[in-house]
Amino acid sequence: MNHSAHLARIVHESPAEPRGPHHPDRVIPKAASPNGIALSWSGGKDSALALWVLAREHGVVPRALITTVTEVYDRISMHGVRRSLLTLQAEQTGVPLVEVEIPVACPNEIYEHRMAAALGSEPLRDVDAVAFGDLFLEDIRTYREDRLAIVAKRGCFPLWHRDTAVLAHEFVTAGFKAIVACVDSSKLDASFAGRQFDDELLDDLPAGVDPCGENGEFHTFVHAGPILRAPIAVEVGEIVERDGFVFSDITPAEQ
Repeated sequence: MNHSAHLARIVHESPAEPRGPHHPDRVIPKAASPNGIALSWSGGKDSALALWVLAREHGVVPRALITTVTEVYDRISMHGVRRSLLTLQAEQTGVPLVEVEIPVACPNEIYEHRMAAALGSEPLRDVDAVAFGDLFLEDIRTYREDRLAIVAKRGCFPLWHRDTAVLAHEFVTAGFKAIVACVDSSKLDASFAGRQFDDELLDDLPAGVDPCGENGEFHTFVHAGPILRAPIAVEVGEIVERDGFVFSDITPAEQ
């Protein structure tokens, strides 16, 4: 099976009606996006869930994944995951990857300029909308929609206002596997870095920590699941603390 056929199978097996309670802000009408959509991609569970829901519930496969990569570190911004793993992961989805390079401690104006340049270039120039895995932060959604409007595109939010506790357990039940790549140590104990995102971890999360880490408590890297043609063999290496964040250095496993 080739990569594109893998996601096409998910679309083919999609139910006639979206699963879960209806929410008007999640609607992604195909007719309104004749040129397709792109998906903001962090490599973590929320963007992986967004890709899965787009295919399974809406019959939509994005034309491209968009990821910001920090230049000096050569890693996914905020998550700290190696660029080489991002490449492997994108290959397993079968969706083309667009990498937007940004500097360390990137000012907003530079981020916005480089993102606008990417959205104005192939293969993103002609897409009608960009989808995000955001869950409930209204200010983040408004910011994204305002920036996209400048380049005549819309935002789509397929996971919007889903119950994050339910969603986190659905992620595990569906067969996704992820590792906690980054922890904000002001919000969650550093010992969570490098752990598998599973039912045991969810049970261990302190009260007040969102099960999906929507408030920035933690970030993950997805290495297996229904959106990937095959699992990515990984292992957890050194745990590093930098500027209040604790990163687990996830590496390809030696074969």
